[in-house]
Amino acid sequence: MIKPSEFIHPEDAAALRQLESTPGFPALAKKIMELGYERFQYGVNMASNIRLSESQLPELYRHLPPICRTLGIAEPEFYLEMNPSPNAYTSGDTRVFIVVTSGLVEMMDDEELVAVLAHECGHILCRHVLYNMVAQYVKMGLDALGILGSLGKPVEYALLYWSRKAELSCDRCGSIITSPETVARTMGRLAGGPKAITSKLNMKEWARQADKYDEIRHDGLWNKALQLSAVIGQDHPFSAVRVREILKWGQSSQYKNLMDNLKAEASGIKCSGCGKPVCPEWKYCKYCGSELK
Repeated sequence: MIKPSEFIHPEDAAALRQLESTPGFPALAKKIMELGYERFQYGVNMASNIRLSESQLPELYRHLPPICRTLGIAEPEFYLEMNPSPNAYTSGDTRVFIVVTSGLVEMMDDEELVAVLAHECGHILCRHVLYNMVAQYVKMGLDALGILGSLGKPVEYALLYWSRKAELSCDRCGSIITSPETVARTMGRLAGGPKAITSKLNMKEWARQADKYDEIRHDGLWNKALQLSAVIGQDHPFSAVRVREILKWGQSSQYKNLMDNLKAEASGIKCSGCGKPVCPEWKYCKYCGSELK
């Protein structure tokens, strides 16, 4: 079982603390759920999309259960939406469901699809789903209010800022189940098109575009303001930034230790000294230092 604290992006954790400490926000989230938005969305989804199972398109469904077992989460309902635009999303609080579009399934190979599903399961594991729903509902409500809705824009922008940071954590979750390189490939598909076009993308070169972007947005107050205006209304970070962040995390000791721990748990071998899981190739237990036979 994996804990969010083992991989959550520090900017996600900080943004979430700030969001939850906003006066009145917890009460707002509770009130929105009481209005029945969750049930409304669940009903529309049930009526319009295809629920996947062992007997309904099992070749797609089979990707989800192993991810949930590895992450230690309850399996959400899984749906296919007939939509040529590649996308995936997770919704619901008491009844959580994941939706992938036909466009996404057609564009991704099996490993990339697993990375996307693991990303969506990351939202569940990190308990992002409720606040993502609140963000959607707040935006709908503010748009309906017209000019009066501008008074609530700071709340909306705070939710969107957190949402962008939350995506970075879920990219990490996708890389735990697959690899950072696979997650980067999915970004390539979504940003540049199908494998026929993007199969030879140089990911490191693409990641360096994020460094150039940082130079631009830090080049004076005016440029910073312009770049802020470009991202402030978005719920996802720019693709180059996501690729840089996930490739960088893939080289970190945090990622390597986490993957070692998962490999040790999967081995079924335990240290005779402390009883903790160990990898077959370890000579000594990293927990107690005992020599392994």
